[in-house]
Amino acid sequence: MKILFVTSTRIGDAVMSTGLLSHLASAYPGARFTIACGPLPAPLFAAVPGVDRVIAMDKKPLGRHWLALWATTATEFWDLVIDLRGSALGWLLPARSRKVLRSPRNNRTHRARELGALFGLKTPPAPHIWHTPEALADAARLIPGGGPVLGLGPTANWAPKIWPADRFAALAHRLTAPDGMLPGARIAVFGGPGESAVARPLLDALPAERTVDLVGRLGLPGAAACLARCAFYIGNDSGLMHLAAACGTPTLGLFGPSPPARYAPWGDHAAFVDTETPFEALVGAPGFDHRRGDNLMQSLSVERVEAAARALWQRGQAA
Repeated sequence: MKILFVTSTRIGDAVMSTGLLSHLASAYPGARFTIACGPLPAPLFAAVPGVDRVIAMDKKPLGRHWLALWATTATEFWDLVIDLRGSALGWLLPARSRKVLRSPRNNRTHRARELGALFGLKTPPAPHIWHTPEALADAARLIPGGGPVLGLGPTANWAPKIWPADRFAALAHRLTAPDGMLPGARIAVFGGPGESAVARPLLDALPAERTVDLVGRLGLPGAAACLARCAFYIGNDSGLMHLAAACGTPTLGLFGPSPPARYAPWGDHAAFVDTETPFEALVGAPGFDHRRGDNLMQSLSVERVEAAARALWQRGQAA
């Protein structure tokens, strides 16, 4: 069985789609997959069972990237075409069956539920990451055994979503204190290329002897393998947050000017905590402009995040 799976250019949405991909791999044993996505998330799909090809789609003016993808895939007859980006491609390729997802504007249905509903699944499939042996070996070198690790994600793709660095630092000190949730734990700080300046204030405020600086030093497969070695992860709403949850790491997402109903980390081991000022009030305030860089996470206190982290941790310990 030949399946074409077209997913997102954004890391978070692409990670969320791995749950559906995992379901398909189980539902159709022996299926062969061609996966099309943006260049950033493309490396995550290299280890998917049954993958023949990963096509990294570079965005081109006037939508010419879709024409290029059509030219690449139209010579094949597909048993199933899945287009999670709602393009015309799914209807233009020769296929026995096709599923095209079109999300309405301002949709507040969680992305995992939306993806599951495309196949009539009552229980949305949880995102899943397949690790390469090379990534696992690198992660073991960067984060060797020897006690728990608290993962922190202080960056995001939009400045208003970034919780202040001094609060991340205060939280890390509380959680790793002798009477904390993870006493004496090492602290791994994650971030992507070009995000070192955002992460630097946090790195400078943490105890150097217990801090692992991974900002900008890993590709996505390496980041995923390192996240899987963390005992707990706390981070802003970002692709890394979804990646941590997909790796099975207990994950707490921090939310303010993005809707948790749509984008909260998914799974029994995941939760979110949001600002006291709700999302609707933040983005609906007079003069709100998404292009501005004003921080909108100020009403999220250290105490509120610590309480949410402890509740998620205790939930996991009781399971």
